Amino acid sequence: MFIKLNLKWPAFSWLLSLLLFLPLLAIIWQSFGDDQDIFSHLWQTVLPDYLLNTLLVVTGVALSSMLIGVPLAWLIAMCQFPMRGFFVWALLLPLAMPSYVVAYVYTDLLEYAGPVQTWLRASFGWHGAMDYQFFEVRSVTGAIVMLTLVLFPYVYLLARTAFLEQANSLLQSARMLGCTPWQSFTRVSLPLARPAIAVATSLVAMESLADFAVVNYFSVPTLTTAVYDTWLGYGSLAAAARLSSLMIAVLFVLISIERLGRNRQQHYQKTTGQEHKDRFQLRGGKSVAAVLFCGLIFGVAFLLPFITLIDLAISYFDVSWNDQFIAYTYNSLMLATIVSVICIVIGVLLTYFKRLSNQRFSHVPAKISTTGYALPGTVLAIGVLIPLTFIDLRINDLMAWLNLEEPGLILSGTLFAIVVGYVVRFVAIAIGAVESSLNKITPSIDMVSTTLGLSPLKMLLKIHLPLVRKGCFAAALLVFIESMKELPAALLLRPFGFETLATYVYQYVSDEQLEHGALAAIVIVVVGLIPLIFLNRSLEQQH
Repeated sequence: MFIKLNLKWPAFSWLLSLLLFLPLLAIIWQSFGDDQDIFSHLWQTVLPDYLLNTLLVVTGVALSSMLIGVPLAWLIAMCQFPMRGFFVWALLLPLAMPSYVVAYVYTDLLEYAGPVQTWLRASFGWHGAMDYQFFEVRSVTGAIVMLTLVLFPYVYLLARTAFLEQANSLLQSARMLGCTPWQSFTRVSLPLARPAIAVATSLVAMESLADFAVVNYFSVPTLTTAVYDTWLGYGSLAAAARLSSLMIAVLFVLISIERLGRNRQQHYQKTTGQEHKDRFQLRGGKSVAAVLFCGLIFGVAFLLPFITLIDLAISYFDVSWNDQFIAYTYNSLMLATIVSVICIVIGVLLTYFKRLSNQRFSHVPAKISTTGYALPGTVLAIGVLIPLTFIDLRINDLMAWLNLEEPGLILSGTLFAIVVGYVVRFVAIAIGAVESSLNKITPSIDMVSTTLGLSPLKMLLKIHLPLVRKGCFAAALLVFIESMKELPAALLLRPFGFETLATYVYQYVSDEQLEHGALAAIVIVVVGLIPLIFLNRSLEQQH
């Protein structure tokens, strides 16, 4: 059902989407600028190492997450064993844990002066590092392990959903043919879930490519840290933009893999979501092994770091609870609220235009507006600052020409920059959630509303918004949580003297003083648990 729209609707939608797409265009444009041979110098010296480390980290995290997430998903979806109901939701909790906090906790535990190596030396009579070999946590391998611990739930979640959606008749047929649980997994469940696993693995690869905190803390040079160092260390925005273009090229490859997985996924048989799963009953040693495997992953990825944070927060509560903590908590809540409201407004306007328009390319504005979500925070920050700085300079030139006082950096040097960066990055979440809710509204409602003489704006305010309020609330909640956790964009876009809980915690992590920021880290984690609880309940209701 298409409705005749005033020209203001398409004009505003296209203008809004182009503004959201502008950071990506700015990066590409700036990459052709004069970099004073800095990029050539980087290419001849350290850039090959950056590329190699990036490839190792992305590949390692993707494969490790798949090796952990897929077996966990199959156990939870297809098998019955003690504590299964607990692990259904508990294995999602690592998503709420900031990666740099996990990295600090395990660095403190596993480094030479940490309790683990100290105990080993005391137990076996070793006198120094020359007497034994131990896992070096501050390394590429260490970065892979830390990122895997917080990213494997992506694979677990999507693979579990794929396993639950498989027709029960196929699994029963496999049983009748004498397949063991392992044979049923390898011959039936895994091949059918392969597209979903490819999608999840691509998401993990994109998240690991975008990570800045862990690789920077471990001093592992990757493309993400190269962008940061080139910009702030060498002062070359053009060279940083060229490095960003490399990352964007890698992202397009990963997105293509993810899209391919989604396209293939539609050819497989799905259940209605109402079937009762006839799960494999694990007993004896198999049951114990399943509980130990799930418990080990949950304990290492979430429970141990979270308990460590609680212990530090209690021990240093008098130090942590101060005016800075309260001020930075307010900053984070205020910033996340502003960004959430703006993203929801944009998401509603763009998806509503797509729903009502009969133009051939009416889907394009919403589509191109979501590209910012794929950009790493450091890359996005450059894309945002390039146009904002250009506008600031032109405004100051105009004021000087008019013999008026120059206002300075009124856009790139204020809270406006970080709000724009967050909106560009997270508006995709709002668009996706609102569009999903709008698609559930039957077109006949639009026809009746038009017959009653309602304009598109009145139809939106009186009919559609009340019907999609739950979807808008869910989208706002997700944007709010992501804004609370965002670190790289906040580090580069924040105005002078402005801190969020994420930057506050990371500063203490970088200074090896997490105990002073443990309370702030707990706030981030607890707030991040809220959407995970809603998500798990939604999945359980569907299956």
